Amino acid sequence: MKTIHSLKFKAALLLCLSFFFSYAASAQEKEEQKIEKATTVLSDFAKMKESIPSDLIAVTQGIIIVPKMINAGFVVGGKRGKGIAMVKKADGSWSNPVFITLTGGSIGAQIGFQAVDLVLIFKHSNSLTDINKSSFTLGGDLSIAAGPVGRNTTANTDYKLDAEVYSYSRSKGLFAGISLNGASLDIDAKANKAFYGKALSSHTIFKAANSDAEVVKELKSTLSAMK
Repeated sequence: MKTIHSLKFKAALLLCLSFFFSYAASAQEKEEQKIEKATTVLSDFAKMKESIPSDLIAVTQGIIIVPKMINAGFVVGGKRGKGIAMVKKADGSWSNPVFITLTGGSIGAQIGFQAVDLVLIFKHSNSLTDINKSSFTLGGDLSIAAGPVGRNTTANTDYKLDAEVYSYSRSKGLFAGISLNGASLDIDAKANKAFYGKALSSHTIFKAANSDAEVVKELKSTLSAMK
């Protein structure tokens, strides 16, 4: 009798472990897809005639990519998106991606719905490395402005002014543009744990050695090629 109960317990345990590892693998694949989409966004931006200026890319110390951020509203607007953040290391290479969420709202003359591919360019890496301490608000804790466009824009462009963050978006929908003032950025701890296999702070991920994941290598390669 004890042997039968023991076998039943082992079978139940194996079934639970099977479900757990299946869920973990599925969660990791979900985050890998986010990285793949972020890479696609960068590739698409690089192909655009009016793209992020090469001079700005050269001095960029951090970047956030949010594929298909939802921007919707009827007088009162809202936005929600999940993406990745990366910082440039001292040697010029890019860090591993940290998963983030962006949420916000606004009030004004707006109506419609759209999915926006969003890229945020940061002048200083510590603006992102400090996010581990708490969330921060765009336009509040950090100044933000629409980024200058034109691949060959000269050093006299807007990015030499006071804004810390410059935004670029590509969309198809009813909105003419997008305002990020008041939007908050937070670390997506659940997504980071799913992708890296354990709970890690954003600071640890930014400083960690290069990831062996092919999706991360492709993302870094695509970002480094944007000149």
